[in-house]
Amino acid sequence: MARTGRLLVAAIGVALLAFVAGFIVFAGSIEHSAPPEIERADGIVVLTGGPLRLSAAAELLAAGFGGRLLISGVNHLTTRDDLFRKSGLTHAQFDCCVDVGYSAHDTSGNASEAKQWVEAHRFARLIVVTSSYHMPRSLTELGRALPNVTLIPYPVVPSTLRVDRWWMHAATMRLLFTEYLKFLPSAARFGVARLLAQWDGGALALPRHAPARAS
Repeated sequence: MARTGRLLVAAIGVALLAFVAGFIVFAGSIEHSAPPEIERADGIVVLTGGPLRLSAAAELLAAGFGGRLLISGVNHLTTRDDLFRKSGLTHAQFDCCVDVGYSAHDTSGNASEAKQWVEAHRFARLIVVTSSYHMPRSLTELGRALPNVTLIPYPVVPSTLRVDRWWMHAATMRLLFTEYLKFLPSAARFGVARLLAQWDGGALALPRHAPARAS
């Protein structure tokens, strides 16, 4: 019994160490500055839920980095006119090239909504716009839904993350830790989906992330 207890304590210690180490790696991977350059793509998807995301995506559309823009996860009380006023686009740009998705209620839903949109337009390259802390989970969910689409991240950095030493700022650390807890189930679902695909003889590739550079 004593040996079993020691093994259990050791296992818990290893799991806790792995959890903490994973959080440190996760937090260190979050971008703390906006990308200076970005590749062109077929389309752009912006995941609602944070400030400045829509305006950043609209600027990419207006600059010609994508042919169409999907605003995913819009609240049912928000109209196209509301989004138009917030986007900063012209009427012609918004009317011709912006699609609004109301069905998504979480990041997994964003991925499902984006999948339908991407398949309808037969896009092969997609710029993903969301907050920097939300980007790892977004790429994991989108990579699971769209394994054959190249995902180009364009993280929007909120003011709470524009710090050099995130561990010294309680609000920043709390935000990153909360997102880390949400990221773990997404990563687990992706891993399970990949294993199942391999079991069935398929091939679910890891999310393909293109480097951020101007083309």
